[in-house]
Amino acid sequence: MEDRPFCSKILLFGEYSVIRDSMALAIPYKIFEGQLAFKKELSPTKDMELSALYYYLREMERDGKLSFEIDLEGFFEDVIRGLYFNSTIPRGYGLGSSGALCAAIFERYGGDQYKNNEDISQLKIYFAEIESHFHGASSGLDPLISFINRPILIQDKKMGVTDLPRYTHGAGGLFLLNTGRERRTEPLVNLFLEKCKSPEFSNLCNNVLSPITNRCISSFLTKDTSSLYEFFRELSDFQYRYFTPMIPKIFQELWKRGLKSEDFYFKLCGAGGGGYLLGMTKDFNRAKEILKSYDISPLFQL
Repeated sequence: MEDRPFCSKILLFGEYSVIRDSMALAIPYKIFEGQLAFKKELSPTKDMELSALYYYLREMERDGKLSFEIDLEGFFEDVIRGLYFNSTIPRGYGLGSSGALCAAIFERYGGDQYKNNEDISQLKIYFAEIESHFHGASSGLDPLISFINRPILIQDKKMGVTDLPRYTHGAGGLFLLNTGRERRTEPLVNLFLEKCKSPEFSNLCNNVLSPITNRCISSFLTKDTSSLYEFFRELSDFQYRYFTPMIPKIFQELWKRGLKSEDFYFKLCGAGGGGYLLGMTKDFNRAKEILKSYDISPLFQL
């Protein structure tokens, strides 16, 4: 049996605001991927990551906390035989490295009864149970996207598969900037939740951030690029003003420069703190020249 690869993901819009019930749009990112494989040479040491995941799932099963069936015996035997997750997905970048791993384990050991399950809400629950091993708590969204390999739209607290529009190859676009820094999601989310205890900050998130995010998603999905540029700038400005702790310090001046010159705008791509920034520009060639000392990658031409 040859296991298929599982790709990384990008939360295009909805970071933090989705916690306040805004819309969110997450997409597969096929540049990076991982797949289960066996070491070509037998090794006396087991893969520590997969071994730890096995013991976690075994304890969950014994405690009656798993809501799905999984072949743990087969999983453990394969770990002994040299199973590992061969992945190009960078860790600590918010691209779903652990999500892709969970999706791969679920497909190989969860049984055929789940492979064609169209109830993605139920699948999300299964994946949350597996990925909680890595994060303490998980929404299950990252492994779900890797598993179904389709964009997912969250709207009115409901989740569904969506299609991305086909854009003509314009001069502008969305792009990624690699900060070259790993980060951990949990402390940043905890900081956001703590800030939300302030009525003033909570009101800003509910009545300013969430509507801007919703407008960005709606404009993107309807190919209203002129509105998208406007709302993306508003989102960039909001995050620069109120999410400073989530923006790496060495990129704050560059972020401000983009807002002032309007040559490009940045927003967080996920929790922030490192990983990637998501950029938008009306002239990608110009932005690429200005940012030539940084590692940038085009995502969508608009």
